[in-house]
Amino acid sequence: MAQVRVIKKYPNRRLYDTEISSYITLEEVRQLVVDGEEFEVRDAKTGEELTRSVLLQIIAEHEERGQPMFTTQLLSQVIRFYGDSLQGFMGGYLERSLQVFLDQQQQFRSQLNTMMGQTPWSMLNDLTERNMDMWKSLQQGFLNAASSSMKAGGGNKDKDKEKS
Repeated sequence: MAQVRVIKKYPNRRLYDTEISSYITLEEVRQLVVDGEEFEVRDAKTGEELTRSVLLQIIAEHEERGQPMFTTQLLSQVIRFYGDSLQGFMGGYLERSLQVFLDQQQQFRSQLNTMMGQTPWSMLNDLTERNMDMWKSLQQGFLNAASSSMKAGGGNKDKDKEKS
């Protein structure tokens, strides 16, 4: 198994890629992500794992310029989940939803390349129907897991607060 690439972050915010023995920029870190490279960012002094904060910094910079991906409403909804009883499920749910989207995108590209005898509209209709079925299945699985968790955890936040 290949070793994970280590990038050290120094107090001056500089990033040092130990694999190529050179300083790199946030844009170069973003390119590592795009290329599917496995890496982790560590504080050069303490060794603390900082990968998530660097990835969030890359997202924030890209959201500030160009066409933002996340609306204010979406960001507000995500923030509301912090501290909620379903916070633990939200990350996994978003991750699975994105994976379904990526799988559908790949399937769509594949079908476009092999489209024979089908009109683009009929193919899009078929793909949409399959996508909706997968989406409903994913949502149902999430709701079942959340319901089981709520039952196992004793209910809602108010009851949890009363116990404290």
